[in-house]
Amino acid sequence: QVQLVESGGGLVQAGGSLRLSCVASGGTFSSNSMGWFRQAPGKEREFLAAISATGTSTTYTESMGNRISISRDNAKNAVYLHMNSLEPEDTAVYYCARSYLRTVVRGLSTYVTWGQGTQVTVSS
Repeated sequence: QVQLVESGGGLVQAGGSLRLSCVASGGTFSSNSMGWFRQAPGKEREFLAAISATGTSTTYTESMGNRISISRDNAKNAVYLHMNSLEPEDTAVYYCARSYLRTVVRGLSTYVTWGQGTQVTVSS
């Protein structure tokens, strides 16, 4: 049973940066693509970024432009989301998730394991 635990969220001022981490336990981490999502109060869960099982391919939501970057370290069973130039509109709970595929995917239905989320709050 794969479990995912996110960390790195917190309170940050507008314009600041954060690096979110997600560590997996159980299963074979390097077999699956990973993704990051977020959900703001009253809104649907939103895709942000995904990375393939080997880390060679990535895809991003257009809505955040080049403000985010996803990476992974298969030796550490970890995936990261680097965020910069944060805005109050980025306030949300951020989730990492594991897909049942090896290739990058955006659809929520392809993600079968989710972490508990980490809160990111951006103050103006």
